[in-house]
Amino acid sequence: MTERTDTLLPAILIDRARAVLDANRAAGRCIAVAESCTGGLVAAALTEIAGSSDVFMCGFVTYSDSAKRQALGVAGNVIETFGAVSIATAWAMAQGALERTEADVAVSITGIAGPGGGSERKPVGTVVFARAEKGAAPDKIKAERRELGDLGRGGVRLQAALVALDLLMPDAETSAP
Repeated sequence: MTERTDTLLPAILIDRARAVLDANRAAGRCIAVAESCTGGLVAAALTEIAGSSDVFMCGFVTYSDSAKRQALGVAGNVIETFGAVSIATAWAMAQGALERTEADVAVSITGIAGPGGGSERKPVGTVVFARAEKGAAPDKIKAERRELGDLGRGGVRLQAALVALDLLMPDAETSAP
């Protein structure tokens, strides 16, 4: 890898974003993201790459519960019943991003980056991802909860962004490394 002096983002994140853009460009697909705990990190990585606008349509940063409801259409009863960090919320976020853009695939990320906010049931490092594809039935949305561990706030956010980028690859599964 060549040293990058024109970005604040880690090389691993930029390299992964470039791979996602190249693969989706080759597949003729456009992508969107709905981020919570990553705070726009995935969108930032994608837009670090010149020419990304032909693949990357839109990024939603919906950090608060009200933003998830207003920008992505996540039902209030979903958040109240299951919590903001849940399969149901991630599913609704991905579906909302897909419905509100012309993207072919959307990935959502919601989680607990820390240092506070965790609980016994949802410790710091709990992150939930979902991936929705245009034209697929809603029951085909893939969603998965991962325990990344307490890697520190920056570490959780970086690892979550890397997983989300993997999920944006054509034919990705939620079991991506």
